[in-house]
Amino acid sequence: MTKLLFIKASPRNAGSKSNALAEAYLDVLKQRQSDLAIDVLDLAKDRIPEFDGNKVAAKMAILAGEGPTGAAKTAWDEITEVANRFIAADRYLIATPMWNGGIPYRLKQYIDVIHQPGLLWGLDPKTGYFGLLKDKKAVLALTAGAYALTQPAPAFGIDHQSTYLKDWLNQAGVVDIKEIRFQPSLLTADPEGDFKAAAAKAQELASQS
Repeated sequence: MTKLLFIKASPRNAGSKSNALAEAYLDVLKQRQSDLAIDVLDLAKDRIPEFDGNKVAAKMAILAGEGPTGAAKTAWDEITEVANRFIAADRYLIATPMWNGGIPYRLKQYIDVIHQPGLLWGLDPKTGYFGLLKDKKAVLALTAGAYALTQPAPAFGIDHQSTYLKDWLNQAGVVDIKEIRFQPSLLTADPEGDFKAAAAKAQELASQS
């Protein structure tokens, strides 16, 4: 069985083009892989814990080679529970719009909670960070209103969306990363036609997976 974690970052529900783009990919992937188990994480609806002072204390204790105690231990247990859901997946499908050049705050909050030492990464004083995740794959379903790879930057925005996500996944050990894009979604004379073209590319990618 292959486990896929489908992470939805948009709060727009049925109006979300990033979700729709990811669904186009997923529809074909499900046809190709009968053993695919899909876990949906909707960041606009599902509870994501705050990364508060106790969680910071727990992280610093782990970095110091100590076991967190008291409230920090409770906080670390909560972090571990959330992170283990991510770690258990074999594949990731992350659907996200571009907000102010980057990603929605709930997605950043989720990453801040799960991206922890001993869970997703380690740190060697001599060689630097290294990822703890092995043999994982990720697909990013990306949308943006004005930005596109073909648009001049910074006049139409700068891509801190895909670059941030890829850097984060790389640091965690995920190196097999593909992208599907519907950009721009607003500055186009044919939004419906352009989305259909993007969805077709998503389906083509899934057929090759």
